[in-house]
Amino acid sequence: MIMSRIEAPRSKDTAATGDLVDLLLGGLPAEAVLTDPDVTASYANDMASFCPAGSPAVVVLPRTTEQVQHVMRTATALRVPVVPQGARTGLSGAANASDGCIVLSLTKMDRILEINPVDRIAVVEPGVVNAALSRAVGEHGLSYPPDPSSWEMCTIGGNIGTASGGLCCVKYGVTAEYVLGLDVVLADGRLMSTGRRTAKGVAGYDLTRLFVGSEGSLGIVVRAVLGLRPKPPEQLVLAAEFASAAAACDAVCRIMEGGHVPSLLELMDRTTVKAVNAMARMGLPESTEALLLAAFDTTAPAADLAAVGALCEAAGATQVVPADDVTESELLLQARRSSLTALEAVKGVTMIDDVCVPRSRLAEMLEGVDRIAEKYQLTIGVVAHAGDGNTHPTVCFDPADPDESRRARESFDEIMALGLELGGTITGEHGVGVLKREWLAREIGPVGMEMQRAVKQAFDPLNILNPGKLF
Repeated sequence: MIMSRIEAPRSKDTAATGDLVDLLLGGLPAEAVLTDPDVTASYANDMASFCPAGSPAVVVLPRTTEQVQHVMRTATALRVPVVPQGARTGLSGAANASDGCIVLSLTKMDRILEINPVDRIAVVEPGVVNAALSRAVGEHGLSYPPDPSSWEMCTIGGNIGTASGGLCCVKYGVTAEYVLGLDVVLADGRLMSTGRRTAKGVAGYDLTRLFVGSEGSLGIVVRAVLGLRPKPPEQLVLAAEFASAAAACDAVCRIMEGGHVPSLLELMDRTTVKAVNAMARMGLPESTEALLLAAFDTTAPAADLAAVGALCEAAGATQVVPADDVTESELLLQARRSSLTALEAVKGVTMIDDVCVPRSRLAEMLEGVDRIAEKYQLTIGVVAHAGDGNTHPTVCFDPADPDESRRARESFDEIMALGLELGGTITGEHGVGVLKREWLAREIGPVGMEMQRAVKQAFDPLNILNPGKLF
């Protein structure tokens, strides 16, 4: 729905809003400027719980770098905050609007500009959906490994903004390891290129990595050069059931210590297993305290699964089920892929944490979450990228119950505190956004905060890029 200026939201400063829209229309087509309050409200927030969102003055959907530059020049001239957005699948409030802001939605900049099998790179715009890129490069015998759970919806720009991960990180790493170069529109509208197209490059400070994970607070990514890999063979999966979470975590330690390199190593605790059973009727034993899934995409995956299966049995697995083929592997992975949906069905709303701890402390993390769930009388299921130590404690609660909502938020904070106590970090792949601002300061300390703010000041002296996020 495209509305004209006269249908712009009536803010405290209607004239200022009109000036903003007029200036934006000076460099953008009318269909790229949305001002109907009902429409702009739909762009107000991402998927995070407990994160306030304001009312944007306008939503713009540019299709070119020049249009993004025009938006930023306008925002600088009028001192209007700009909130960059992708598909809004984030879980930290990093894409939430602030009152009177310009929401800069980059979803229309969705072209794959180049796929180069010799240099093993892809050049893309920020609105390209992760799964679309993966399929496109697959046609050339290549792969783009980062695969967030929302890969069918999330965009590359959003992945870069939050330095997102995925199920394959244990072997292939996270988004930051695949971003070779960027074109970035700065706060004042200037265009800067960082990084390279080459396999090597150490010229100057690594500004590319600085932008990865910056949550739109330093500049607007309008083009990315991404590294690709040869497409691996289809993976085979093994499922191992355990009578305790500690035994499953022991198996994880044995697998990693043994030098194995699985393409996937995921863990589901008993709460998650029961939720999946209740929703999908998958027939998993109700006695299962933890389910470990391991996969290999090597040339001899069956042999790798046999070796890992033996380690699981040595750690106390009650049952080990290796898949014989790709179809069976997909069946085994269904439980993991449906886990978050199953936990949402418990109460209707979930708050998903993202604490990462050293692998050697994983068992302590799960045991601590159990204690917190009992303390607050809440259902908290844990799924984990166990090979990375990246846990996703998922608090299930009823938002219509004020007391339960309070307990959910308090339990969330205790889980983050536990992660720091165990030598971990408050976020492994979801980012800080609004949800974890106070926890960032606790993790990096006053000197770290001072230096991070200095970087922000250098790139965005007027503080118009995604203000209120991170700090």
